[in-house]
Amino acid sequence: MDIKKQGYNVYLAGAMGTGKTTLAWEILEDKAKKESPPPDCCYVHNFKNPDCPQAILLPAGVGSSFKKDLEAGIDRAIKTLLKSFESEEYEYEKNALLSFFVDETNRMYMQLDEEAHSYGFTISRNQNSINSVPLQNGEPLSQEEFMSLPEEERIEIMKKSAIIQEKLNQAFRHFKELEKSIKVKVKKLENETVRAVMAPIFADLFEKYRLFKDLVEQIEAIQEDLLANYEAFVQPEENSPLSLFRRIEQRNSLRRYQVNLIVDNSELKHAPVIFESNPTYANLFGQIEYEGEFGILATDFSKIKAGAIHRANGGYLILRVYDVVKNYYVWDALKRSLINQEIVVENLSRMLGISNTETLQPQPIPAKLKVVLIGEPLYYYLLYNWDEEFRRLFRIRADFDIEVEKSRKRIREYARFISSICRQEGLKHFDPQAVAAVVDYASRLAEDQNKISTMLNKVVEIVIEADCWANYARAELVGLAHVKKAIMEKKYRSSLLENKIQDMMAEESLIINVQGKRVGELNGLAVYEIGDYSFGKPVRITAKTFMGEKGLVNIEREIRMSGNIHSKGVLTLSGYLGAQYAREKPLTLSASLTFEQSYQGIEGDSASSAELFALLSSLADLPIKQGIAVTGSVNQNGEIQPVGGINQKIEGFFRICQMKGLDGEQGVIIPRKNLSQLMLEEELLEAVKKRQFSIWAIEDIDEGLEILTGKPAGKREENGRFSPDSVHALVDQRLKEWSSKKRRDIAFPDRVINADRHRQKSKRRKSYG
Repeated sequence: MDIKKQGYNVYLAGAMGTGKTTLAWEILEDKAKKESPPPDCCYVHNFKNPDCPQAILLPAGVGSSFKKDLEAGIDRAIKTLLKSFESEEYEYEKNALLSFFVDETNRMYMQLDEEAHSYGFTISRNQNSINSVPLQNGEPLSQEEFMSLPEEERIEIMKKSAIIQEKLNQAFRHFKELEKSIKVKVKKLENETVRAVMAPIFADLFEKYRLFKDLVEQIEAIQEDLLANYEAFVQPEENSPLSLFRRIEQRNSLRRYQVNLIVDNSELKHAPVIFESNPTYANLFGQIEYEGEFGILATDFSKIKAGAIHRANGGYLILRVYDVVKNYYVWDALKRSLINQEIVVENLSRMLGISNTETLQPQPIPAKLKVVLIGEPLYYYLLYNWDEEFRRLFRIRADFDIEVEKSRKRIREYARFISSICRQEGLKHFDPQAVAAVVDYASRLAEDQNKISTMLNKVVEIVIEADCWANYARAELVGLAHVKKAIMEKKYRSSLLENKIQDMMAEESLIINVQGKRVGELNGLAVYEIGDYSFGKPVRITAKTFMGEKGLVNIEREIRMSGNIHSKGVLTLSGYLGAQYAREKPLTLSASLTFEQSYQGIEGDSASSAELFALLSSLADLPIKQGIAVTGSVNQNGEIQPVGGINQKIEGFFRICQMKGLDGEQGVIIPRKNLSQLMLEEELLEAVKKRQFSIWAIEDIDEGLEILTGKPAGKREENGRFSPDSVHALVDQRLKEWSSKKRRDIAFPDRVINADRHRQKSKRRKSYG
């Protein structure tokens, strides 16, 4: 976080529920408290280019102050302007100009009328025009009288009329010049009045914000625009159809003088830390809104809305990577902002070119922020391999483990964590035994006695549910019984499929033998995972061996129900058999292995040791105990390797034995290296203590053979043979017999054919008899 260079953003990788978001928030909050708040961000009207609103960055709090001061100043200026135009001083000066205009107009008319009388004419004016009318005996001459005059008089009158008309035209031109001059003087008077009104108001704004160049320039632009368009605000109200349009125009004109403060950091005490839980394009990068006016969509700079990246600018932005990358345009825009180090506000429809609506192009805002992406490691690997820009932008990666070492320090921290959850959620506090039970549950989640799970979400679920059971019991504190109840009920709610399978085993629809002995048959253990719930289930493994050279046949593999890892485990058995029994002779063997009543794919090698036990039992013709289930992977040296889901496997077989009746002979064989992972249910532990159920931990195949058969496994002696009457000796003897017979068959094929013919003749004689 201290690296200020470009590209040093952070990716927190880990499983869901490991506290990545909480920890990131706490670390960033602590760091942000040492940093000053970022500047306010606002957009203002661009008087030179209205389609490109101007972005202004101001120190925190100045933007809010400027917005209020400008709104108050404009409002005061308009109100004062209205009063000034209604004042006696303004009316006096304006009336003086208008009176002069009227007097000068009357003087011109009187002078023109006198000149017309000297030519025998008078001036007639009406609403639309001014005309000259000839006189006869002091009276206006009508058209009929004019036409009855001699032609010479009419011509003379026409000549005089032309002279009068020229004088009228001169007077009219003088009138227009005078009118124009008066309008200019009235306009000058209005401008002087407006300037006199606004000067002190804008002087205060200039004085207060003189240190901010962008604000000074904006105030000057507003002042000049207001001087040029003040008429829109001083026109009297009219009750006409056009008054609505005038009010809309007035409102739109006033918007030009407003400040769109999209980010107000006036109340921030330090740098911001923003977590955006729904990073849509608009929520993250802002948008430009529209409003309808008479069926037309219109917008301006006041409709620009900020996104999370604006609010986080100057601080830190936390995002979940899944929420971001599932929307390509959001991910692409985020990268572009980080690469160009600027934030651009534009509508997604315009960026995609699917809208022709008139829109704006706001000035970009410089971007100075750290982005923290939170997600699973898979997303990191995919982005790292397929997105080159991701490598340049997110150079810091931190992995979150799902478990930690179990120690007194960690246990105390877990206790404090439980206490903090109780305080935050208003829950009852836990007594020591209840805390210990939660810690044990966390160890079970980690599947290790020496570790504690950091899947905190799952732990919080148990804490909250235990509090509910404590409330039902009206207990003051959450106790051990309440935690156990919460765990048991949580398991019960998810165990429907497990219960169905157990019922089928009880009804023997699924055949599982837990008593007696059988040759070449053994109970293996499998784990089923359904969402967040997993359970163990015994599976019946059978092996059949006979003379031949097909080797080891995995029936699941042949029908393509076997996964790669399971197939590898079965093939490993061939290596073990060859190394153990075929040092001095070829391995003459045909064998088949299968999972009985298995109708779905099989994966994993945890049953390879059970398969080997069943195979050796079949070869030695030795029955093995059906009440003992086996789990564990085996290598070519016969060593038992650890497997996963050990607790669920043991508990799953225990429940079947319990359901069919415990006889003290039942149990489970597990790898010794899995001992540290045992976190078993109390009911099972009680059965072990009472010797009703057993758990054997072995390191190699020989130990398991002795437990299952009751015979010694056998050691290879100096003469190369196994100990007499041992399991290995019996297996080796069977393989030798098959190998010898095979060699005889190859050496004397005619004898084999003749023997077959002799047997066929004997059968025919018997049938004839």
